[in-house]
Amino acid sequence: MQEKINGYTRGEAEELVRYIAEGRRAGSTLTALFAAYGRAHGRAGGSVRNYYYKLLRDESAAAQELLAGKGLHAGAVRPFTEAETESMLRSILLQRKEGASVRRAILNVCGGDAKQMLRYQNKYRNLLRKQPERVRAAAKAAGVSPALAGRRAPSVLERRLESEINALYDRLALSLREENERLRKAVERLTEENELLRRAAHVQEPPPAEKNRA
Repeated sequence: MQEKINGYTRGEAEELVRYIAEGRRAGSTLTALFAAYGRAHGRAGGSVRNYYYKLLRDESAAAQELLAGKGLHAGAVRPFTEAETESMLRSILLQRKEGASVRRAILNVCGGDAKQMLRYQNKYRNLLRKQPERVRAAAKAAGVSPALAGRRAPSVLERRLESEINALYDRLALSLREENERLRKAVERLTEENELLRRAAHVQEPPPAEKNRA
C-alpha cells in the first residue's frame, strides 16, 4: 500500500508538486495550473488548490522532503474584516441584480485584479456554503432577490467560452515551458562558447617575460 500525504498517494503528491513548480517557472498562474491539473486528473480545481496549500503548510517530514528545493511557498493569508465582508457581499449582489454571473460580478468588483478576484471568489463561495443566511440577509439589505445570491447555471456559450479560456491557459503554459527550455539551452551554449574563447585567449597570450622583451 502506497504511503499517503494528506489524502494523495506519495506519487500523486510528487506529480502535483512537480507540475506546479514547472508551471510557475514557465510563468503560469496558480489558478490556471490548478484548473488544468484538475481536468487532467478528474479533480475539481478548487480541490487541487486546497490540497496544494494544505501541503505547503504541512510540517511533516514527508511533506517537507517533497517540497525541498522546489521554491514553492504560501503567502500570508489576509483575513476578511467584517466591514470588508459586508462591502464585498453588497458589491457582488448589486452586480448580480444587474444580470451578471457570480464570476462576472467578482471580475467587475475587483477591476480585473486576479489575486483579489481569487480571494473574493473563495470567500463568497465559503459564505454561500457555510453562512447562506448571512448572504440572504445581505441580499435583502441591498434590495436584491435572495435567489440571485447563488451561482446560476452557465449557458452553453459560457461553458464553451470557459473551456476555450482554460485551453488557452494550457497552451500558454506549454509554450512558455518550451521557450524557457530553449532559452536555457541557448544560455548553456553561449556559456560554453564564452569559456572556450576565454581559454583560447589565455593560451595565445604571451607570458610576462616575452611581453617585457618586446
